[in-house]
Amino acid sequence: MRIDEGQRKGGKAGKILGFASAALGVAVLVAGAAFALRSQKPLVEVAQAQKAEAGGRAALLNASGYVTPRRRATIAAKITGRVTGVFFDEGTHVREGQLLATLDDSDVKRALDSARADRDSAQAAIADFQVQLRNAEIVLGRAEKLQKAGVQTQEALDNASTAADSLKAKIDLAKKQVVGAEARISVAQQAVDNCTIRAPFEGIVVSKDAQVGEMVSPISAGGGFTRTGIATIVDMNSNEIEVDVNESYIARVQPGQQVKAVLDAYPDWEIPSRVRTIIPSADRQKATVKVRISFVKLDPRILPDMGIKVTFLGEEVETRKGGPTPAALVPNDAVRDDNGKKVVFLLKDERVERRAVTTGGTRGTDTEILAGLVAGDTVVVKGPANLQDGQGVQIKR
Repeated sequence: MRIDEGQRKGGKAGKILGFASAALGVAVLVAGAAFALRSQKPLVEVAQAQKAEAGGRAALLNASGYVTPRRRATIAAKITGRVTGVFFDEGTHVREGQLLATLDDSDVKRALDSARADRDSAQAAIADFQVQLRNAEIVLGRAEKLQKAGVQTQEALDNASTAADSLKAKIDLAKKQVVGAEARISVAQQAVDNCTIRAPFEGIVVSKDAQVGEMVSPISAGGGFTRTGIATIVDMNSNEIEVDVNESYIARVQPGQQVKAVLDAYPDWEIPSRVRTIIPSADRQKATVKVRISFVKLDPRILPDMGIKVTFLGEEVETRKGGPTPAALVPNDAVRDDNGKKVVFLLKDERVERRAVTTGGTRGTDTEILAGLVAGDTVVVKGPANLQDGQGVQIKR
């Protein structure tokens, strides 16, 4: 077979056309990708400019944590037993020593009755021996007189003396038995008392962990069918704040330092607080140090395990004499340097606006803005370094 020369030329032209089409497709894809990248909005973080109070204290550090009570106890029984009575509910205010629950005490009461019976029996024996001893002493006296008169033998006198001494020994033994019975009574009475569970301190019941008919024990037993607690009580007067502070910033925290706390449940309520103590131990995994903060004044709205945000405050900021009052406060990261000028980027309708500002001093993590902004303006805190005036952005949620 032979291939015509014209067909060969036509085949080369088809290959060239195919290569050209592939190159054109790649160019279209590259152009599309470039357009997509150009049209993608940069991701930014924003914050609201705050009102700058005259004077006040500088915010040194922010942290978040939870409300935790210093006195919180899970009440449990000292013995294993079946619950026969529960006399509280969640939210009940209990006094110190108030009865919370009772356990089945039928067995220990029988042991108590047995110990009392042993004591009564020993005391009755003492009374009987004392009667016999009085008679033996009379017999002994008579024998002594008769022996002196030569009427009775020495053997009879010795028998009378032995009988009296034996009764004295029996009385001493019975008294020891009474003491032993009293000790068993105390043990049995303690076992009966252990069937009564009382509140160790005044507080609020926040958890009801057992019901009538269930078995409770101070240790876990029974394959999961035995409770280890009766109730959980919290002393509301011991509520405080517990936060973890990054160890890099722990030097900014001092005992007695003033703190501004805001509960997540009440974001408009600022609660004055103070640093109570810094736990002298760091968490190597989280690289944090635990700080405990006390409320200056407690309030019934403050509940255990509520989320809370705190701001550690610095020294009092003196008002400038004759100087301008700051118009607003913004995070330090919101202020950028542009050829020696201080600028910020405002967010308006998902677009940024470049704004020149006049800055004052710093208040911890915030910068004073003397001119160019007002409180309530939204500014970019974190974003690309090449942001442009009028550029559309996407807010990081």
